[in-house]
Order: sequence, then structure tokens, then C-alpha cells
Amino acid sequence: MQGIDTTFDFRTDAGGKDPDSHSPTLRRYHQLLWSKPLPGGAMFDLDTVTPDGYLHHRSALGEYWLASDSIIPTFGGYLAMEPVLMAVPKPEIEEFRALGYTIGGMMVFPGNKVNGKQTLNGARGFNPRIRDRMDLTLECIRRHYAGDDPQGYPLGEVLARYGDFFGLFDDFEGYVRFFLLDDLVDENYAQVRLFLPFDDFTTSALPDTVETYSAYWDASVAFIQARNRRIDALG
Repeated sequence: MQGIDTTFDFRTDAGGKDPDSHSPTLRRYHQLLWSKPLPGGAMFDLDTVTPDGYLHHRSALGEYWLASDSIIPTFGGYLAMEPVLMAVPKPEIEEFRALGYTIGGMMVFPGNKVNGKQTLNGARGFNPRIRDRMDLTLECIRRHYAGDDPQGYPLGEVLARYGDFFGLFDDFEGYVRFFLLDDLVDENYAQVRLFLPFDDFTTSALPDTVETYSAYWDASVAFIQARNRRIDALG
């Protein structure tokens, strides 16, 4: 898409603060990318001028408040990860982090609280079965669209709170295609390509050995690079 640099690191214009809320370039890129027709044909225009809003939409479809979230964590700050991260050269971790702060590693989710409860962004980070991993988040979203019991998987209840938002995309394929997440699913949009062997959310989401972190790293990098290529191809 014209005007989008998929190599731009959003930390560079965030003034040392969280790029999700302080990078003007990231906000503009999100607005450019996601202001487009929904699967049903209605236009999903997003504005950046509504007071106290990051991205905002209001139309006959309803009113939606979106916030940015980085979707590929490097897992710094977790005690269980310290021995693993100490075994990886710091320049390599920084290279991984920099790639994660390009547009291919960024996403928008509903940012308004419903009944004072946790947002999806918050729930993704605090849930030990998710830990901000986008592959696991997308598996939860797949189950939401499949109509699975919200009590039966992480994020089920928070996704249900934002059911109107997810309804905008009709189904799982519509959601994946709208947000250019195709490289995280199989060719039939039926299964999520998980970064690590999956245990049905029964253990921690952290890749807490050097071997699993390396596998997570490789899969994450491949996904970000593929998504950036999809964005570049928009022309």
C-alpha cells in the first residue's frame, strides 16, 4: 500500500514510550490498512480525531473503538525466560524485537472496556495460556467463530464480550483475510498454524527452553516477513 514502509521500526518515532499508543506512524498505518470494505461490502472507515480514541468507527454498523497491540513478544521480563534469553546473543534478540515492531508484527483489537472488564489486549497479556502470542490468540478467535463454549478455552469470555466487533467479518476466514493473517492458517482457513506443538491450552504459553524459543523465533519471523510481503503487495 502506497505510503507504508514495512521496514519501519515504530519505536523510532514513539519518543521512548510504548509505540502502540505513541507512534504516529503506526497509527497512520493502521488507519490506512484497516479502513476498507468489510466482507459484507460495508465500508469500515476509521478516524483518528475522535477525542480519547486511537482509531474510531461510527456508522449504521455500530460504534467501535480500536487500539493497537504488538503481537509477537520476545518474552523479556518473564522470570522463567531469563535462562533462555541469557543464552541468546543480545544483538539477535534486538534484531527479533525490531522486526516485531514493523507493521507485520502489529494488530488492532477492540480497545474499549465492556462493563469495566478487561480488554482483549489486556487479556492476551495476562493469560498464562496466551502470553500475547498471536498464534494462540487466533486459535481462540477461530473457536469463537466456530461457536465453541466460551468457558472451554482461554479468551472465550472476553471474545464473547466483543461479539459485535467480530461479527463485522462474518466468519473466521473473513476475519483472517481482512487483517492479512493468511499465513497463520492453512489453505482452507480451517486450522491455525501454531508456532509450537500444541497441548490444547493445558500448559504455559512460554517457550521456556532454548530449543522451543528457537522454534518460536523461526516461526514468528517467517510469519512477520510473510505478512509484510502481503502488505507490500497491496501496492
